[in-house]
Amino acid sequence: MTFPSREEAGQLLGQDLAARGIKSDVVLGLPRGGVVVAAEAARVLQLPLGVLVVRKIGHPRHREFAIGALAEEDVVLLDDEAVRQSQVAQNELAEVIAEETARLRDYKAKFHHPGETTLAGKSVLIIDDGVATGATAVAAVNSAKKQKAREVIIAVPVASPDALERLGRVADAAFALTADPDFMAVGQYYDYFPQTSDEEVLALLQQHA
Repeated sequence: MTFPSREEAGQLLGQDLAARGIKSDVVLGLPRGGVVVAAEAARVLQLPLGVLVVRKIGHPRHREFAIGALAEEDVVLLDDEAVRQSQVAQNELAEVIAEETARLRDYKAKFHHPGETTLAGKSVLIIDDGVATGATAVAAVNSAKKQKAREVIIAVPVASPDALERLGRVADAAFALTADPDFMAVGQYYDYFPQTSDEEVLALLQQHA
Protein backbone atom coordinates (compact mmCIF):
# COMPACT_ATOMS: atom_id res chain seq x y z
CA MET A 1 0.00 0.00 0.00
CA THR A 2 1.36 3.41 -0.98
CA PHE A 3 0.05 6.90 -0.30
CA PRO A 4 0.03 9.89 -2.68
CA SER A 5 1.25 12.19 0.13
CA ARG A 6 1.48 12.60 3.89
CA GLU A 7 -1.72 14.63 3.82
CA GLU A 8 -3.75 11.87 2.19
CA ALA A 9 -2.16 9.27 4.48
CA GLY A 10 -3.30 11.37 7.43
CA GLN A 11 -6.85 11.54 6.13
CA LEU A 12 -6.97 7.75 5.68
CA LEU A 13 -5.45 7.20 9.11
CA GLY A 14 -7.96 9.54 10.72
CA GLN A 15 -10.85 7.73 9.02
CA ASP A 16 -9.49 4.36 10.16
CA LEU A 17 -9.14 5.53 13.76
CA ALA A 18 -12.64 7.04 13.70
CA ALA A 19 -14.01 3.72 12.43
CA ARG A 20 -12.24 1.98 15.32
CA GLY A 21 -13.96 4.31 17.76
CA ILE A 22 -10.72 5.80 19.07
CA LYS A 23 -11.49 8.55 21.59
CA SER A 24 -8.52 10.70 22.53
CA ASP A 25 -8.09 14.16 23.98
CA VAL A 26 -5.25 15.36 21.78
CA VAL A 27 -3.25 14.33 18.70
CA LEU A 28 0.54 14.76 18.94
CA GLY A 29 2.63 14.66 15.77
CA LEU A 30 6.31 13.73 15.76
CA PRO A 31 8.32 16.46 14.00
CA ARG A 32 8.62 17.07 11.37
CA GLY A 33 6.90 14.89 8.75
CA GLY A 34 4.69 13.21 11.33
CA VAL A 35 3.03 16.54 12.10
CA VAL A 36 1.70 16.73 8.52
CA VAL A 37 0.04 13.32 8.91
CA ALA A 38 -1.16 14.16 12.42
CA ALA A 39 -2.73 17.44 11.30
CA GLU A 40 -4.99 15.69 8.79
CA ALA A 41 -5.90 12.92 11.23
CA ALA A 42 -6.70 15.54 13.90
CA ARG A 43 -8.95 17.32 11.43
CA VAL A 44 -10.88 14.13 10.65
CA LEU A 45 -11.15 13.24 14.37
CA GLN A 46 -11.90 16.87 15.32
CA LEU A 47 -9.20 16.89 17.98
CA PRO A 48 -6.62 19.51 18.97
CA LEU A 49 -3.14 19.16 17.48
CA GLY A 50 0.18 19.37 19.29
CA VAL A 51 3.76 18.19 18.97
CA LEU A 52 5.88 15.78 20.95
CA VAL A 53 9.53 16.42 20.18
CA VAL A 54 11.82 13.46 19.54
CA ARG A 55 15.32 13.17 18.10
CA LYS A 56 17.15 10.20 16.67
CA ILE A 57 20.52 9.31 18.21
CA GLY A 58 22.66 8.45 15.19
CA HIS A 59 25.87 6.43 15.20
CA PRO A 60 28.76 8.91 15.63
CA ARG A 61 30.40 7.80 12.36
CA HIS A 62 27.23 6.89 10.44
CA ARG A 63 24.60 9.36 11.58
CA GLU A 64 21.80 7.86 9.49
CA PHE A 65 22.14 4.60 11.45
CA ALA A 66 19.99 5.00 14.56
CA ILE A 67 21.31 3.58 17.83
CA GLY A 68 18.71 5.25 20.02
CA ALA A 69 16.37 8.19 20.47
CA LEU A 70 15.64 11.15 22.72
CA ALA A 71 12.30 12.67 23.66
CA GLU A 72 10.95 15.44 25.85
CA GLU A 73 11.13 15.06 29.63
CA ASP A 74 14.71 13.76 29.50
CA VAL A 75 13.82 10.43 27.89
CA VAL A 76 16.93 8.67 26.54
CA LEU A 77 16.52 5.33 24.80
CA LEU A 78 19.62 3.43 23.64
CA ASP A 79 19.83 0.21 21.66
CA ASP A 80 22.51 -1.42 23.81
CA GLU A 81 23.04 -4.25 21.33
CA ALA A 82 23.58 -1.85 18.41
CA VAL A 83 25.95 0.24 20.55
CA ARG A 84 27.94 -2.86 21.50
CA GLN A 85 28.08 -4.40 18.03
CA SER A 86 29.10 -1.16 16.33
CA GLN A 87 31.76 -0.51 18.98
CA VAL A 88 30.72 3.04 19.79
CA ALA A 89 33.13 4.82 22.12
CA GLN A 90 31.40 6.35 25.15
CA ASN A 91 32.90 9.79 24.55
CA GLU A 92 31.65 9.76 20.93
CA LEU A 93 28.19 8.69 22.06
CA ALA A 94 28.11 11.39 24.73
CA GLU A 95 28.92 14.03 22.08
CA VAL A 96 26.06 12.89 19.83
CA ILE A 97 23.60 12.82 22.76
CA ALA A 98 24.66 16.32 23.84
CA GLU A 99 24.24 17.62 20.28
CA GLU A 100 20.80 16.04 19.83
CA THR A 101 19.69 17.18 23.30
CA ALA A 102 20.48 20.77 22.29
CA ARG A 103 18.48 20.35 19.09
CA LEU A 104 15.58 18.84 21.02
CA ARG A 105 15.63 21.81 23.40
CA ASP A 106 15.55 24.22 20.42
CA TYR A 107 12.58 22.40 18.87
CA LYS A 108 10.70 22.45 22.17
CA ALA A 109 11.14 26.21 22.34
CA LYS A 110 10.03 26.57 18.73
CA PHE A 111 7.02 24.23 18.65
CA HIS A 112 5.55 24.64 22.14
CA HIS A 113 3.82 27.81 23.25
CA PRO A 114 3.44 29.29 26.76
CA GLY A 115 0.30 28.16 28.55
CA GLU A 116 0.04 24.90 26.61
CA THR A 117 -2.03 22.36 28.52
CA THR A 118 -0.26 19.39 30.06
CA LEU A 119 -0.74 15.74 29.07
CA ALA A 120 -1.51 14.67 32.65
CA GLY A 121 -4.69 12.62 32.86
CA LYS A 122 -5.31 12.77 29.10
CA SER A 123 -5.70 10.15 26.40
CA VAL A 124 -2.93 10.94 23.92
CA LEU A 125 -2.80 9.86 20.27
CA ILE A 126 0.75 9.97 18.89
CA ILE A 127 1.16 9.98 15.10
CA ASP A 128 4.20 9.72 12.81
CA ASP A 129 4.48 9.30 9.04
CA GLY A 130 5.90 5.80 9.43
CA VAL A 131 7.91 3.58 11.74
CA ALA A 132 11.01 1.60 10.77
CA THR A 133 12.69 0.41 13.99
CA GLY A 134 10.29 2.10 16.38
CA ALA A 135 13.03 3.75 18.46
CA THR A 136 11.79 7.34 18.22
CA ALA A 137 8.16 6.25 18.58
CA VAL A 138 8.95 4.24 21.72
CA ALA A 139 10.78 7.27 23.13
CA ALA A 140 7.68 9.37 22.37
CA VAL A 141 5.41 6.89 24.17
CA ASN A 142 7.75 6.88 27.17
CA SER A 143 7.72 10.68 27.20
CA ALA A 144 3.92 10.85 27.20
CA LYS A 145 3.79 8.33 30.04
CA LYS A 146 6.39 10.32 31.96
CA GLN A 147 4.12 13.35 31.53
CA LYS A 148 1.40 11.27 33.25
CA ALA A 149 -0.85 10.73 30.24
CA ARG A 150 -3.76 8.48 31.21
CA GLU A 151 -3.61 6.53 27.94
CA VAL A 152 -1.11 6.50 25.08
CA ILE A 153 -2.10 5.29 21.61
CA ILE A 154 0.24 5.38 18.63
CA ALA A 155 -0.88 5.24 15.01
CA VAL A 156 1.00 5.43 11.70
CA PRO A 157 0.19 4.89 8.04
CA VAL A 158 2.97 2.29 7.65
CA ALA A 159 5.28 0.28 9.89
CA SER A 160 7.48 -2.77 9.91
CA PRO A 161 5.75 -5.67 11.73
CA ASP A 162 8.59 -5.82 14.28
CA ALA A 163 8.25 -2.13 15.09
CA LEU A 164 4.48 -2.39 15.39
CA GLU A 165 4.83 -5.32 17.78
CA ARG A 166 7.43 -3.40 19.80
CA LEU A 167 5.11 -0.39 20.05
CA GLY A 168 2.24 -2.62 21.12
CA ARG A 169 4.29 -3.65 24.14
CA VAL A 170 4.85 -0.09 25.38
CA ALA A 171 1.69 1.77 24.26
CA ASP A 172 -1.88 1.07 25.29
CA ALA A 173 -2.62 0.42 21.61
CA ALA A 174 -0.67 0.62 18.34
CA PHE A 175 -2.17 0.80 14.84
CA ALA A 176 -0.84 0.92 11.29
CA LEU A 177 -2.78 1.03 8.04
CA THR A 178 -0.19 -1.34 6.61
CA ALA A 179 2.56 -3.46 8.21
CA ASP A 180 4.98 -4.65 5.54
CA PRO A 181 7.43 -7.52 6.25
CA ASP A 182 9.62 -6.14 3.43
CA PHE A 183 9.74 -2.65 4.98
CA MET A 184 12.91 -0.78 3.99
CA ALA A 185 12.28 2.95 4.44
CA VAL A 186 9.27 5.15 5.16
CA GLY A 187 9.69 7.14 1.94
CA GLN A 188 9.08 4.10 -0.28
CA TYR A 189 5.39 4.13 0.76
CA TYR A 190 4.77 7.68 -0.47
CA ASP A 191 4.56 8.97 -4.05
CA TYR A 192 5.41 12.45 -2.78
CA PHE A 193 7.71 12.59 0.26
CA PRO A 194 9.48 15.96 0.58
CA GLN A 195 11.34 17.20 3.62
CA THR A 196 8.99 19.04 5.97
CA SER A 197 10.25 22.45 7.13
CA ASP A 198 9.96 24.02 10.58
CA GLU A 199 7.81 26.73 8.99
CA GLU A 200 5.32 24.12 7.71
CA VAL A 201 5.05 22.61 11.19
CA LEU A 202 4.47 26.02 12.77
CA ALA A 203 1.83 26.88 10.14
CA LEU A 204 -0.05 23.62 10.84
CA LEU A 205 0.04 24.23 14.58
CA GLN A 206 -1.25 27.76 14.07
CA GLN A 207 -4.10 26.51 11.84
CA HIS A 208 -5.19 24.08 14.56
CA ALA A 209 -4.72 26.47 17.48
